[in-house]
Amino acid sequence: MTPIITQTNCPELNLVNRGKVRDIYDLGEYLLLVASDRISAFDVIMDEGIPQKGYVLTQISKFWFDQMSDLIPNHLISTEIDDFPAITHQYRDQLEGRSMLAKKAQPLPVECIVRGYLSGSGWKEYQQQGSVCSIPLPKGLQQSDKLPETLFTPSTKAELGEHDENISFAQTVELCGQEISDQISDISIKIYERARSLANEKGLIIADTKFEFGMLDNQLIWIDEALTPDSSRFWPKDLYQAGGAQPSFDKQFLRDYLETLDWGKQAPAPKLPEEIVRKTGEKYLEALKRLTA
Repeated sequence: MTPIITQTNCPELNLVNRGKVRDIYDLGEYLLLVASDRISAFDVIMDEGIPQKGYVLTQISKFWFDQMSDLIPNHLISTEIDDFPAITHQYRDQLEGRSMLAKKAQPLPVECIVRGYLSGSGWKEYQQQGSVCSIPLPKGLQQSDKLPETLFTPSTKAELGEHDENISFAQTVELCGQEISDQISDISIKIYERARSLANEKGLIIADTKFEFGMLDNQLIWIDEALTPDSSRFWPKDLYQAGGAQPSFDKQFLRDYLETLDWGKQAPAPKLPEEIVRKTGEKYLEALKRLTA
Protein backbone atom coordinates (compact mmCIF):
# COMPACT_ATOMS: atom_id res chain seq x y z
CA MET A 1 0.00 0.00 0.00
CA THR A 2 1.39 3.40 -0.99
CA PRO A 3 1.96 5.54 2.13
CA ILE A 4 -0.23 8.62 2.55
CA ILE A 5 1.88 11.77 2.32
CA THR A 6 0.16 14.86 3.70
CA GLN A 7 3.35 16.91 3.85
CA THR A 8 6.73 16.56 2.17
CA ASN A 9 9.94 17.08 4.08
CA CYS A 10 12.88 17.87 1.79
CA PRO A 11 15.32 19.92 3.91
CA GLU A 12 17.87 20.49 1.14
CA LEU A 13 15.23 21.94 -1.20
CA ASN A 14 13.90 25.48 -0.95
CA LEU A 15 10.25 25.26 0.12
CA VAL A 16 8.53 28.47 -0.98
CA ASN A 17 4.87 27.60 -0.51
CA ARG A 18 2.67 24.99 1.10
CA GLY A 19 -0.82 25.37 -0.35
CA LYS A 20 -4.05 23.48 0.18
CA VAL A 21 -2.64 20.50 -1.73
CA ARG A 22 0.78 21.29 -3.23
CA ASP A 23 4.19 21.82 -1.69
CA ILE A 24 6.19 24.07 -4.01
CA TYR A 25 9.99 24.10 -4.05
CA ASP A 26 12.13 26.64 -5.87
CA LEU A 27 14.94 24.81 -7.70
CA GLY A 28 16.44 27.96 -9.20
CA GLU A 29 15.58 27.82 -12.88
CA TYR A 30 12.52 25.66 -12.28
CA LEU A 31 9.81 24.92 -9.75
CA LEU A 32 9.08 21.53 -8.24
CA LEU A 33 5.37 21.08 -7.58
CA VAL A 34 4.56 18.17 -5.31
CA ALA A 35 0.92 17.09 -5.03
CA SER A 36 0.39 15.83 -1.50
CA ASP A 37 -2.50 13.65 -0.34
CA ARG A 38 -4.04 16.60 1.51
CA ILE A 39 -7.63 17.43 0.67
CA SER A 40 -9.54 20.62 1.32
CA ALA A 41 -13.27 21.28 1.30
CA PHE A 42 -14.92 24.66 1.75
CA ASP A 43 -11.36 26.05 1.83
CA VAL A 44 -10.50 24.09 4.98
CA ILE A 45 -7.75 21.44 4.86
CA MET A 46 -8.84 18.14 6.36
CA ASP A 47 -6.58 16.40 8.88
CA GLU A 48 -6.71 13.09 7.02
CA GLY A 49 -4.98 12.47 3.71
CA ILE A 50 -6.64 10.64 0.80
CA PRO A 51 -4.80 7.50 -0.43
CA GLN A 52 -2.93 8.07 -3.74
CA LYS A 53 -4.58 11.46 -4.28
CA GLY A 54 -1.33 13.26 -5.12
CA TYR A 55 -0.46 10.55 -7.63
CA VAL A 56 -3.89 10.82 -9.28
CA LEU A 57 -3.73 14.63 -9.53
CA THR A 58 -0.28 14.54 -11.10
CA GLN A 59 -1.03 11.79 -13.62
CA ILE A 60 -4.35 13.34 -14.69
CA SER A 61 -2.68 16.75 -15.10
CA LYS A 62 0.06 15.20 -17.22
CA PHE A 63 -2.58 13.47 -19.37
CA TRP A 64 -4.47 16.71 -20.05
CA PHE A 65 -1.38 18.88 -20.57
CA ASP A 66 -0.31 16.38 -23.24
CA GLN A 67 -3.79 16.35 -24.83
CA MET A 68 -3.96 20.14 -25.10
CA SER A 69 -0.36 21.00 -26.03
CA ASP A 70 -1.39 22.13 -29.51
CA LEU A 71 -3.89 24.63 -28.05
CA ILE A 72 -1.65 26.36 -25.51
CA PRO A 73 1.85 25.86 -24.04
CA ASN A 74 1.97 24.69 -20.42
CA HIS A 75 4.48 24.74 -17.59
CA LEU A 76 5.14 21.00 -17.37
CA ILE A 77 8.69 19.84 -18.12
CA SER A 78 8.59 16.31 -16.68
CA THR A 79 6.97 14.08 -14.10
CA GLU A 80 9.91 11.64 -14.06
CA ILE A 81 12.31 11.92 -11.10
CA ASP A 82 15.25 10.93 -13.31
CA ASP A 83 14.66 14.14 -15.30
CA PHE A 84 14.70 16.30 -12.16
CA PRO A 85 17.86 18.01 -10.80
CA ALA A 86 20.11 15.55 -8.94
CA ILE A 87 19.52 17.21 -5.56
CA THR A 88 15.92 15.98 -5.62
CA HIS A 89 16.78 12.31 -6.14
CA GLN A 90 17.41 11.67 -2.43
CA TYR A 91 13.72 12.40 -1.82
CA ARG A 92 12.47 9.94 -4.43
CA ASP A 93 10.31 8.10 -1.88
CA GLN A 94 8.32 11.30 -1.28
CA LEU A 95 8.30 12.63 -4.83
CA GLU A 96 7.77 9.59 -7.07
CA GLY A 97 4.61 9.78 -9.17
CA ARG A 98 3.29 12.94 -7.51
CA SER A 99 5.70 15.66 -8.69
CA MET A 100 6.03 17.99 -11.66
CA LEU A 101 9.16 19.84 -12.69
CA ALA A 102 7.71 23.06 -14.05
CA LYS A 103 8.69 26.28 -15.75
CA LYS A 104 8.45 29.45 -13.71
CA ALA A 105 5.68 31.78 -14.84
CA GLN A 106 4.07 34.90 -13.40
CA PRO A 107 0.58 33.72 -12.37
CA LEU A 108 -2.41 35.81 -13.40
CA PRO A 109 -4.47 37.15 -10.46
CA VAL A 110 -7.67 35.33 -11.45
CA GLU A 111 -8.94 31.76 -11.51
CA CYS A 112 -10.63 30.78 -14.77
CA ILE A 113 -13.78 28.81 -14.06
CA VAL A 114 -15.67 27.21 -16.93
CA ARG A 115 -19.16 25.81 -16.48
CA GLY A 116 -20.91 23.45 -18.88
CA TYR A 117 -23.64 22.24 -16.54
CA LEU A 118 -25.81 23.84 -13.86
CA SER A 119 -24.36 22.66 -10.57
CA GLY A 120 -22.80 23.76 -7.29
CA SER A 121 -22.85 27.47 -6.48
CA GLY A 122 -24.18 28.15 -10.00
CA TRP A 123 -27.32 26.14 -9.29
CA LYS A 124 -27.83 27.92 -5.95
CA GLU A 125 -27.60 31.33 -7.63
CA TYR A 126 -29.86 30.28 -10.51
CA GLN A 127 -32.59 29.22 -8.09
CA GLN A 128 -32.52 32.64 -6.43
CA GLN A 129 -31.77 34.98 -9.32
CA GLY A 130 -32.11 33.07 -12.60
CA SER A 131 -28.44 33.66 -13.36
CA VAL A 132 -24.98 32.16 -12.88
CA CYS A 133 -22.29 34.65 -11.84
CA SER A 134 -24.74 37.39 -12.88
CA ILE A 135 -25.05 35.91 -16.41
CA PRO A 136 -28.82 35.57 -17.12
CA LEU A 137 -30.01 32.08 -18.11
CA PRO A 138 -33.29 30.83 -19.59
CA LYS A 139 -36.09 30.00 -17.17
CA GLY A 140 -37.02 26.44 -16.33
CA LEU A 141 -33.57 24.84 -16.10
CA GLN A 142 -33.11 21.96 -13.68
CA GLN A 143 -30.20 21.10 -11.42
CA SER A 144 -27.41 19.42 -13.43
CA ASP A 145 -28.88 20.49 -16.79
CA LYS A 146 -26.40 21.09 -19.58
CA LEU A 147 -26.14 24.85 -20.06
CA PRO A 148 -27.27 26.39 -23.38
CA GLU A 149 -23.68 27.55 -23.87
CA THR A 150 -20.41 27.13 -22.02
CA LEU A 151 -19.86 29.91 -19.46
CA PHE A 152 -16.57 31.58 -18.49
CA THR A 153 -17.01 32.73 -14.87
CA PRO A 154 -13.72 33.98 -13.39
CA SER A 155 -13.04 34.45 -9.69
CA THR A 156 -10.49 36.03 -7.42
CA LYS A 157 -7.70 33.96 -5.90
CA ALA A 158 -8.29 33.77 -2.18
CA GLU A 159 -5.58 33.45 0.42
CA LEU A 160 -5.45 30.17 2.35
CA GLY A 161 -8.52 29.88 4.56
CA GLU A 162 -10.48 32.52 2.65
CA HIS A 163 -13.07 32.02 -0.08
CA ASP A 164 -12.71 32.83 -3.78
CA GLU A 165 -15.18 35.45 -5.00
CA ASN A 166 -16.82 35.45 -8.41
CA ILE A 167 -15.99 38.50 -10.50
CA SER A 168 -17.39 39.93 -13.73
CA PHE A 169 -15.54 39.92 -17.02
CA ALA A 170 -15.17 43.71 -16.65
CA GLN A 171 -13.40 43.17 -13.31
CA THR A 172 -11.16 40.59 -14.99
CA VAL A 173 -10.21 43.22 -17.57
CA GLU A 174 -9.35 45.61 -14.73
CA LEU A 175 -7.03 42.99 -13.24
CA CYS A 176 -5.49 41.50 -16.39
CA GLY A 177 -6.11 43.94 -19.24
CA GLN A 178 -8.44 43.49 -22.22
CA GLU A 179 -6.13 41.39 -24.43
CA ILE A 180 -5.19 38.85 -21.76
CA SER A 181 -8.78 38.65 -20.50
CA ASP A 182 -10.01 37.86 -24.01
CA GLN A 183 -7.27 35.25 -24.38
CA ILE A 184 -7.98 33.43 -21.13
CA SER A 185 -11.72 33.42 -21.74
CA ASP A 186 -11.27 32.00 -25.23
CA ILE A 187 -8.66 29.37 -24.34
CA SER A 188 -10.48 28.26 -21.16
CA ILE A 189 -13.62 27.47 -23.15
CA LYS A 190 -11.61 25.75 -25.92
CA ILE A 191 -9.76 23.50 -23.46
CA TYR A 192 -12.92 22.67 -21.57
CA GLU A 193 -14.98 21.84 -24.64
CA ARG A 194 -12.28 19.59 -26.09
CA ALA A 195 -11.81 17.88 -22.72
CA ARG A 196 -15.56 17.44 -22.30
CA SER A 197 -15.77 15.77 -25.70
CA LEU A 198 -12.84 13.45 -24.98
CA ALA A 199 -14.13 12.56 -21.52
CA ASN A 200 -17.57 11.86 -22.97
CA GLU A 201 -16.02 9.11 -25.10
CA LYS A 202 -14.60 7.62 -21.88
CA GLY A 203 -17.96 7.61 -20.12
CA LEU A 204 -17.38 10.75 -18.06
CA ILE A 205 -19.12 14.12 -18.01
CA ILE A 206 -16.97 17.09 -17.01
CA ALA A 207 -19.56 19.45 -15.56
CA ASP A 208 -17.20 22.32 -14.79
CA THR A 209 -13.54 23.01 -14.12
CA LYS A 210 -11.04 25.63 -13.01
CA PHE A 211 -7.86 26.73 -14.79
CA GLU A 212 -4.90 28.90 -13.91
CA PHE A 213 -2.69 30.71 -16.38
CA GLY A 214 0.52 32.68 -16.16
CA MET A 215 2.88 34.72 -18.28
CA LEU A 216 6.29 33.47 -19.41
CA ASP A 217 8.42 35.56 -21.78
CA ASN A 218 5.34 37.65 -22.65
CA GLN A 219 3.42 34.50 -23.63
CA LEU A 220 0.33 33.07 -21.95
CA ILE A 221 0.87 29.55 -20.62
CA TRP A 222 -1.29 27.07 -18.70
CA ILE A 223 -0.03 26.44 -15.15
CA ASP A 224 -0.93 24.66 -11.90
CA GLU A 225 -3.06 21.56 -12.56
CA ALA A 226 -5.22 20.35 -15.41
CA LEU A 227 -8.81 19.08 -15.17
CA THR A 228 -8.36 17.02 -12.02
CA PRO A 229 -11.02 15.82 -9.55
CA ASP A 230 -9.83 18.63 -7.26
CA SER A 231 -10.57 21.34 -9.83
CA SER A 232 -13.46 19.75 -11.77
CA ARG A 233 -16.73 17.92 -11.37
CA PHE A 234 -16.65 14.47 -13.00
CA TRP A 235 -19.96 12.63 -13.37
CA PRO A 236 -20.46 9.07 -14.67
CA LYS A 237 -22.22 9.44 -18.02
CA ASP A 238 -24.23 6.23 -17.67
CA LEU A 239 -25.86 7.45 -14.44
CA TYR A 240 -26.48 11.05 -15.53
CA GLN A 241 -30.01 12.30 -15.05
CA ALA A 242 -30.77 16.01 -14.85
CA GLY A 243 -33.08 17.18 -12.08
CA GLY A 244 -30.88 16.57 -9.04
CA ALA A 245 -27.34 16.13 -7.78
CA GLN A 246 -25.17 13.59 -9.62
CA PRO A 247 -22.89 10.82 -8.35
CA SER A 248 -19.34 11.97 -8.93
CA PHE A 249 -15.65 11.01 -9.13
CA ASP A 250 -14.32 14.07 -7.33
CA LYS A 251 -14.31 15.83 -3.98
CA GLN A 252 -18.07 16.47 -4.18
CA PHE A 253 -18.50 13.14 -2.38
CA LEU A 254 -16.55 14.57 0.55
CA ARG A 255 -18.43 17.89 0.43
CA ASP A 256 -21.75 16.04 0.49
CA TYR A 257 -20.66 14.13 3.61
CA LEU A 258 -19.50 17.33 5.32
CA GLU A 259 -22.85 18.98 4.54
CA THR A 260 -24.52 16.38 6.80
CA LEU A 261 -22.46 17.49 9.80
CA ASP A 262 -23.07 20.25 12.29
CA TRP A 263 -19.90 22.04 11.25
CA GLY A 264 -19.46 25.73 10.49
CA LYS A 265 -17.10 25.19 7.51
CA GLN A 266 -14.26 26.82 9.42
CA ALA A 267 -11.07 25.31 10.85
CA PRO A 268 -10.61 23.08 12.73
CA ALA A 269 -11.83 20.41 10.32
CA PRO A 270 -14.01 17.56 11.60
CA LYS A 271 -12.50 14.10 11.84
CA LEU A 272 -13.25 12.03 8.73
CA PRO A 273 -14.39 8.40 9.12
CA GLU A 274 -12.14 5.78 7.50
CA GLU A 275 -14.92 4.84 5.07
CA ILE A 276 -15.21 8.42 3.75
CA VAL A 277 -11.42 8.64 3.31
CA ARG A 278 -11.31 5.29 1.50
CA LYS A 279 -14.28 6.00 -0.78
CA THR A 280 -12.95 9.45 -1.70
CA GLY A 281 -9.66 7.85 -2.72
CA GLU A 282 -11.48 5.23 -4.79
CA LYS A 283 -13.42 7.93 -6.65
CA TYR A 284 -10.24 9.83 -7.54
CA LEU A 285 -8.59 6.64 -8.80
CA GLU A 286 -11.67 5.74 -10.86
CA ALA A 287 -11.48 9.13 -12.62
CA LEU A 288 -7.85 8.46 -13.55
CA LYS A 289 -8.56 4.93 -14.76
CA ARG A 290 -11.51 5.98 -16.90
CA LEU A 291 -9.71 8.92 -18.51
CA THR A 292 -6.47 7.11 -19.30
CA ALA A 293 -7.93 3.68 -20.21
